[in-house]
Amino acid sequence: MIPPAFEYHAPHSVGEAIGLLGSLGSDAKLLAGGHSLLPMMKLRFAQPGHLIDLNRIAELRGICEDGGTVCIGAMTVENDLIASKVLQARVPLLCEAVKLIADPQVRNRGTIGGDIAHGDPANDHPALSLALDATFVLQGPNGKRSVKADDFYLGTYMTALADDEILTEIRVPAFAPKTGYAYTKLKRKTGDWATAGAAVVMRLDGGVVSHVRIGLTNVAPTALRATTAEDALKGQPLSDATIAAAAQAAMAACDPAEDLRGSVDYKRAMAGQMLQRAIRQAAARCA
Repeated sequence: MIPPAFEYHAPHSVGEAIGLLGSLGSDAKLLAGGHSLLPMMKLRFAQPGHLIDLNRIAELRGICEDGGTVCIGAMTVENDLIASKVLQARVPLLCEAVKLIADPQVRNRGTIGGDIAHGDPANDHPALSLALDATFVLQGPNGKRSVKADDFYLGTYMTALADDEILTEIRVPAFAPKTGYAYTKLKRKTGDWATAGAAVVMRLDGGVVSHVRIGLTNVAPTALRATTAEDALKGQPLSDATIAAAAQAAMAACDPAEDLRGSVDYKRAMAGQMLQRAIRQAAARCA
């Protein structure tokens, strides 16, 4: 289908884009990579009167270090995350996980900020952001504010991003030495959303779990921080029993919706399986 008529705007600065959001109001939508918004427009699920294209705003792209934090511009495309020497050295989970997102053509256009701001629990970056303890920088007419990933996702397609704000930057703590990481994802075919996915960042001290964060993809109305699964691991020796306990805790926390990818019970079981695999992969990298 062809989307309804709209006015197109191409600002060259964040300030100009925020000004357009303020003047055009709720009839305007931000355009990043377009892989979520444009299909919704073609199906008439979204009918904005104005599109504000962020692709010409150079300040929204790029990856750099700020002390112990890696800063990623929201309009940085997925393929640039894979190629980034900074991420490869400091937050390698992102480089590895992004290869599981869609396909090379989509990754050449799709942006990390668009994936995050859309608020779709089936997207990969929300769960990754939870596991990475990311912070999102939001900018609006009253300036900038920072929101932790833990507090950003409010419901399906609902986030803490206000109507007059733009997600400008993702800030991720660089990995400490001997940090293990993994993202495992079950999907039906290349390019598909996850049936279930699990992101794990952890550290071991003498075989005991000293740090762990877990994010789950597409098994709840939002990306899910599996704190009960984390609690089952923290301070415990890593063993088959503790890994199984973490998986059981995660499965109990899941609230998936039945669809063509499987039943509720199947998705919940696959979340447990993906988490066990991710924990084992992450643990193997802690040395």
